[in-house]
Amino acid sequence: MSLRQIAFYGKGGIGKSTTSQNTLAALAEMGQKILIVGCDPKADSTRLILHAKAQDTVLSLAAEAGSVEDLELEDVLRVGYRDIRCVESGGPEPGVGCAGRGVITAINFLEENGAYDGVDYVSYDVLGDVVCGGFAMPIRENKAQEIYIVMSGEMMAMYAANNISKGILKYANTGGVRLGGLVCNERQTDKEWELADALAKRLGTSLIHFVPRDNVVQHAELRRMTVLEYDPECKQAEEYRQLARKVHANKGNGSIPTPISMEELEDLLLEFGIMQKDDESIVGKAKAVA
Repeated sequence: MSLRQIAFYGKGGIGKSTTSQNTLAALAEMGQKILIVGCDPKADSTRLILHAKAQDTVLSLAAEAGSVEDLELEDVLRVGYRDIRCVESGGPEPGVGCAGRGVITAINFLEENGAYDGVDYVSYDVLGDVVCGGFAMPIRENKAQEIYIVMSGEMMAMYAANNISKGILKYANTGGVRLGGLVCNERQTDKEWELADALAKRLGTSLIHFVPRDNVVQHAELRRMTVLEYDPECKQAEEYRQLARKVHANKGNGSIPTPISMEELEDLLLEFGIMQKDDESIVGKAKAVA
């Protein structure tokens, strides 16, 4: 099987890292060899796999060693649950420098030092609120071929999903990147499945899976574990297995997205009765971000 490079993007706080780690644990359970490259400055993309609060990052270790050239692969790579390999890019102190630079440095280092050898999947877990140069690197440099956007029925999560789709579209014609689909992480908002499915159709993709809300996720996270390890027989673990099977079967089925305007997004919410015409607070907040 050829190497598949996928990426999970999504609004901060949407459950992107939790969803991705549980999905990747399920892929590993299927016999796939996995490398996770955490591209979030919080360095929390691997904590459930490693049972650790935060992994030492490429940037922090490079700073200690003097430069990234002074590092060896074993310095930055850790192996966790079901032999999943884990690396965190890291970022600078808040307010100092560009966090996206850590992503660029880490990916270049890993490629040059053979980290991708012998794996079936490389998964990038990427902060998705701002698709700046560094955070867009897995898309821009044709590293990630399939992008999965984790979202919910909340306005700002949908806005971020649309924004990420714009980033994919920008580089889709010059590289091979495609939108693999949306993953809705349930927040129990009104008509959430219907709204997520409608957004997926507008973006020219599919709602690949709707992950129901279940407190077992929080119980597992408190113990720094995936649901599949914490309670492998529970219903939620099977949801992640279903998502993993869908991702695995999705090879070659990605699409070039068709992002919509802010007005179209508002109209979609109005169509489902989620937002009233005079609800300026939500619309104003979204436009302020834009």
